Order: sequence, then structure tokens, then C-alpha cells
Amino acid sequence: MRLVGKRIAVLAENNYQDLELWYPLLRMREEGAEVKVVGTGSAVTYTSKHGYPVTVDVSADQVSADDFDAIIIPGGYAPDLLRRYESVLRLVREAFQKGKVVAAICHAGWVPISAGILKGRRVTSFFAIKDDMVNAGAEWVDAEVVRDGNLITSRKPEDLPAFCRTIIDSLSEGS
Repeated sequence: MRLVGKRIAVLAENNYQDLELWYPLLRMREEGAEVKVVGTGSAVTYTSKHGYPVTVDVSADQVSADDFDAIIIPGGYAPDLLRRYESVLRLVREAFQKGKVVAAICHAGWVPISAGILKGRRVTSFFAIKDDMVNAGAEWVDAEVVRDGNLITSRKPEDLPAFCRTIIDSLSEGS
């Protein structure tokens, strides 16, 4: 249980990718972290691409970066909705600026793009948003997981084991 005492936010909105939300959420809890599902405030429960519900613990406008050690952003089409909320962008931007882990998988790269934190960073994502990442000033590489300081990015559900290992390793450093 390497993450006892760590607090992690997993962002949620409708059309999240099932595995990209639930796998990290359960894996971080398995390591002892306190994990909160943070929504946009548009609903209490969000539905995945395949109809699986998740109930939020709190909305982004009710928390701050100081409440968490890491922010995990699942993919699917939820990131396109998440990035429309300034409270979500503020949470991600402030967490990043404070050196906290910001982890995004698949299409979740849209949120750090809109938060303005990718310029000069090395990243990966689902190939379909490569141009978006590059246009935001990032160096895009095709790898299962990329860690650039406190920013961790990954491509797709098949990369979840490496994604979660990298998040856990990053949060365990200096513990």
C-alpha cells in the first residue's frame, strides 16, 4: 500500500471511457490512496460510453488543488465536456503549477490543452488528438506512457497498467 495518505481526484463527466476511469480509481484505492470522483457540477451521476454510471463525490468548484496530490483525467469523450468548465481547468492548472501529478490518458489530453499547461512538454495521447497536442506546443511521441516532470500521459486503455504504475511511482517518490 504505497499511497497511504495520498489524496487523488479522478475527473468525471458523461461519456467517459469506462476502463480509463475505473481502472485507475480502483488501482489507486488498492494502493491505499483516498480517491474522490470530481465532476463538473452538471450532474451527480455520469454515464460512461457503455452506460456504466459513476457517482461524484464533489464538484470541481468545491475543491482546490491543495486538496489533492494528483489529478487523473480519464479519456473517452468526457474531456471535451470537462474542458468547458473553468473550475475544472483551474483545478488542473493549479495542481500542475504546484507540482502535483496531473495524469491524462487517451482523449484526456484535451483538458491540459485547454488548461494551457502543455507548451514545451513531452506527451503522448490517442493518435487522433496528436495534432491538438502539438498545436498546444507539446512534443508528441508514440509511447505507452510519457512522464515529463509532474505530467503523465498515456495513449489508450491497453496502456493502463503502465499509466497506473507511473502514477504510483511518481506519488511514491520521497515518501
